[in-house]
Amino acid sequence: MRSLAFKLTLAFLAVGLTGAVLVALFVGLRTRSAFNRFMLDSYQLAFIDRLVEYYETRGSWDGIEAIVVARRGPRGRPELARAPVVLADADGRVIYGGLAYASGEQMTRDDLSRAVPITVDNKTVGWVRFDFPAYAMPAAATPESVFLQRFRQAIVLGAAGAILAALVLGAVLARGIVRPIRQLTAATAAVAQGQLGHQVDVQADDEIGELAAAFNRMSADLARASHLRRQMTADIAHDLRTPLTVLLGYTEALAEGKLKGNPQIFAVMHSEAQHLQRLVEDLRILSLADAGELRIERQPVSPRDLLERALAVHQAAATEAGLTMHLEADAALPTIHVDPERMMQVLNNLVTNAIRFTPAGGRITLAAAADTDRVYLRVSDTGVGIPAADLPYVFERFYRGDKARHTATGESGLGLAIARSLVEAHGGTIAVASEEGKGTTFTITLPMAKPSPQPAAR
Repeated sequence: MRSLAFKLTLAFLAVGLTGAVLVALFVGLRTRSAFNRFMLDSYQLAFIDRLVEYYETRGSWDGIEAIVVARRGPRGRPELARAPVVLADADGRVIYGGLAYASGEQMTRDDLSRAVPITVDNKTVGWVRFDFPAYAMPAAATPESVFLQRFRQAIVLGAAGAILAALVLGAVLARGIVRPIRQLTAATAAVAQGQLGHQVDVQADDEIGELAAAFNRMSADLARASHLRRQMTADIAHDLRTPLTVLLGYTEALAEGKLKGNPQIFAVMHSEAQHLQRLVEDLRILSLADAGELRIERQPVSPRDLLERALAVHQAAATEAGLTMHLEADAALPTIHVDPERMMQVLNNLVTNAIRFTPAGGRITLAAAADTDRVYLRVSDTGVGIPAADLPYVFERFYRGDKARHTATGESGLGLAIARSLVEAHGGTIAVASEEGKGTTFTITLPMAKPSPQPAAR
């Protein structure tokens, strides 16, 4: 298999070769044509000067038929050829007709229009028409032919030099283009072998540099995803092991008669079973969202009604925690087309987190607003806030900024990931803004419900 560098070198060489050949042909043809035209014009001017001198010397055209043009024959012997011109007197009667006219004939009007007047003392004494073809070549071994031959050699040498330069530059450029691609290939192989997070040097700001930067981002994302997956496995194993250990311990003690059942034991077992159920349900929802099979039953819903429902559900828990809850939503807000149960699941998670991480005496606000085509639901608190280092990752599944805090509260770290999946399933987005020690605000952005088409009037 031929390498990319070899193919690029051939491509550069082909371009250089094509350009050099075309330039050589164009310059050669144009130069030969222009040079011949120059030589013919020079000859014509010189010939006219000789005719003027001849007429001035003799006062007539007598004897002009003796004009000849010398040239060499096939064996190098001198030959005589009739001059390729037509000479007529002032009235257009042919004096010397060359190969076109016989002496004494009258030149046609068309030929006279293409003839050059011969003027002596401001008086036209004759007409001359040249029959040289524009492409006529100088005779062999003349200075003119030698000049053209040397010029053609210079063009050929220049074209050869251009081709050689194209080959060298093509090889250099091809190596420069292929080098970062080879580095990316090696880095891809390293990532495939498990070296997640492997980075390559970005040495250019062109498309290949952008590709290298994109690879670095992908590699870093893969490393972080792998880290989160390992952390998730450990967290889920821990979350499953703890309630299972409690349940197994109690059931074993009850089965062996070492412990008698009582409401307190049964309450603990029921609580641990509920924890397992929540964890399994969270994993099920995420798997359905990943597969695009999450069932969403949309219907027009008032944003204020959703917030009022969330307020009613959590008011008692907030009061018990020493918190106050407020609702800021206009009843005239446009409706949203959502699954109310799924959206309540999102709001319940956000409000529960706000209650859990807001000290007594704090405030939780549920608000709604709208613009031209969007509705915004906000859950704000005056709690401890989220560290800036953790803020970009709070919606990542199984991400735990404060592991001890989540372990103590029995949470799996899936709540916000589920909230994001549910909001995105509705065509919306969810964002967070927070400052440590001052509080956190989660903003859900949802499209307005499209108006139902009205039935046509009969």
